[in-house]
Amino acid sequence: MTQSKEGTSIPNVTFRTREGDEWIDINSTSLFSGKNVVVFSLPGAFTPTCSATHLPRYNQLAGLFKQHGVDEIVCVSVNDGFVMNAWKKDQEAENITVIPDGNGEFSEQMGMLVDKNDLGFGKRSWRYSMYVADGTIEKMFVEPNQPGDPFEVSDADTMLSYLAPEVKIQEPMAIFTKVGCPHCEKAKALLIEKAYPFEEIVVGKDITLAGLKAIAGDESAPQIFKDGQYLGTEEALVKFFA
Repeated sequence: MTQSKEGTSIPNVTFRTREGDEWIDINSTSLFSGKNVVVFSLPGAFTPTCSATHLPRYNQLAGLFKQHGVDEIVCVSVNDGFVMNAWKKDQEAENITVIPDGNGEFSEQMGMLVDKNDLGFGKRSWRYSMYVADGTIEKMFVEPNQPGDPFEVSDADTMLSYLAPEVKIQEPMAIFTKVGCPHCEKAKALLIEKAYPFEEIVVGKDITLAGLKAIAGDESAPQIFKDGQYLGTEEALVKFFA
């Protein structure tokens, strides 16, 4: 149980995913064949470590992964399609493909299906990540076999360091935005173009207008911070990259 499967082929499994009002079957071949895919698997959607760190960091660094030859980032969990879709929407993880392993078939064939009965979860996936090249598992980072839910090696930074050891991973910028703001959209597009990770804080959703003014000294948007220091607005971001 929970042993590395480097050098072996991905299990041939059909996943039942949900798109709108329809069930869409996706098999391992269509998901992995002819592509370089980073996979990370975790115990459950909406759980603390998975929601606070594991998924968000892969989403943040997706641009860097793409720059270094990764075609797709896939998150697998023993949850149904409805739950996985709701979690992706809640996390605003547009850079991640969520795959429901509802019956645990994929996790079991990977040797990663474990008992979480003490938490009332039943069977769930052990936490791990892997790099899959054209359907073959090239590298795996499996969390140590110890009690609880260790989270030491399956993180996005470890995987990116394996794929591109020369890359200096930047900490995400914080960008305060407003809904419908064209300058905010331009600033976000520039960050995505430069593959620079960022966290978006939306006025009216994540913070009040008064809160924005208290932090940035201004009610306009976007307002951007780097490494805890105020950078400026969209113009300052353009100058930063220039």
